[in-house]
Order: sequence, then structure tokens, then C-alpha cells
Amino acid sequence: MIGTQTQPKELGQIEVAPEVLGVIAGIAASDVDGVVEMHGTFYNALAEKFGRVNYTKGVKIDMINDAIVVDVYITVAYGKALPLVAEKVQENVQSTIFTMTNLDIREVNVHVIDVQIAKHDIGH
Repeated sequence: MIGTQTQPKELGQIEVAPEVLGVIAGIAASDVDGVVEMHGTFYNALAEKFGRVNYTKGVKIDMINDAIVVDVYITVAYGKALPLVAEKVQENVQSTIFTMTNLDIREVNVHVIDVQIAKHDIGH
């Protein structure tokens, strides 16, 4: 568990599960203009076929030397500036996690896996 103390010491410690951080990061990344979808694993695709919504799709949370590192895997809309979209994802993920959990994120790594081309962008 990833823990943070947000209450006075005598009340104990509050721990936030990595899965919770994954949900927050996934929603925060999806909210950025230009992000079309999050990329998940084969398991994510299989779960979606059975109607399960997986808000951690396309998000990986790691603890490295007591630091939280978030990796997000996204598809960006064609015509959007990839560096700007990626930077907005980094900012939104980091600030949303901090606002909701009071946890500092050391890194938010954005992996642009695909670019989605809308039908009207194709010169037919």
C-alpha cells in the first residue's frame, strides 16, 4: 500500500491503494483535450468485452525508492500537438492525484501509442 499521513498522528495513518491512484490517473488523463483513449493490456480488452469498465486502463503505477512513478499510455487525436497534449496529461495527472490524496508524484511518463485519424481528416 502507498501510505500518507493526512490526519494527526494519534488518529493513525491513511493508506491509498495503487489501484486508486490508477483510477485517478486514468480519469485525469482521459479528461485532457486531445486524448482519444487510454491503451490497456489484453486483460483490459477482455474485461471490457464482458462489460466491465476499467478506469485503470492505460495506467501503470510503480513505487521506486519510496517515490511514486505513473506511466500513462494514450492515443492522441490527429492534428493535436503531441508535446502539448502530453504536457497537459502530466500536469493534470499530477495535480489531480495531489489534490485528491495529498501524495506527491515524482514522475508522470506519457507514452503516445497511437494517433487517431477522424474520417473527415482523410482526404476523400
